[in-house]
Amino acid sequence: MIRIYFVDDHPLILEGLRSLLSGEEDIQLTGETRNGISCLRFLDQHTADVVLLDTLLPDISGAELCANIKKRYPDIAVLGLSYHKNDTGIAGMLDSGASGCLMKNADKEELLRAIHDVYSGHTYLSAELKQALKTDSLHHLHITKREKEVLWLIANGHTNHEIAEKLFISADTVDSHRRNLLGKFNARNTAMLIKCAVDNKVLI
Repeated sequence: MIRIYFVDDHPLILEGLRSLLSGEEDIQLTGETRNGISCLRFLDQHTADVVLLDTLLPDISGAELCANIKKRYPDIAVLGLSYHKNDTGIAGMLDSGASGCLMKNADKEELLRAIHDVYSGHTYLSAELKQALKTDSLHHLHITKREKEVLWLIANGHTNHEIAEKLFISADTVDSHRRNLLGKFNARNTAMLIKCAVDNKVLI
């Protein structure tokens, strides 16, 4: 059973989510709330596998709540919900550790696919959000051929020393490329770097 918890300040959205998911045999609805503080209090006493989280809440931003959830409960997958594809909170939630985001006008089939994807450890972004994020974050981003080579080797689990040997460059140069890539993708660590590269189709 996939245990689901809802966080959204709109009663109609909560009612719609309950209606869409209540009849699914492999999904258990563990609860819901309309603000971030109540969510954290709930998770202190209970648990969930996936938290469906509005990007905009009355008491705390979706990104800040997501960061708190992932810090306290790293095994919980967070799936963001947004009204607008240009919502600035989407990128913030992904940077804070969310496993994906989808639009609130998604149909039941997409909602279920997104839940199962993030529950399985994968990333889910609806097609329009992928395009919006790609346009916003990578439109002016230039990745050199060498950086792409380093990125591909990083994604395949190679160390700086191994990459240096394969590309016939120094380990210090590899480290410089790695730091440049982290900066260009606004990623805090290697895992986030690879995730951003895959999400934006830099790594196929």
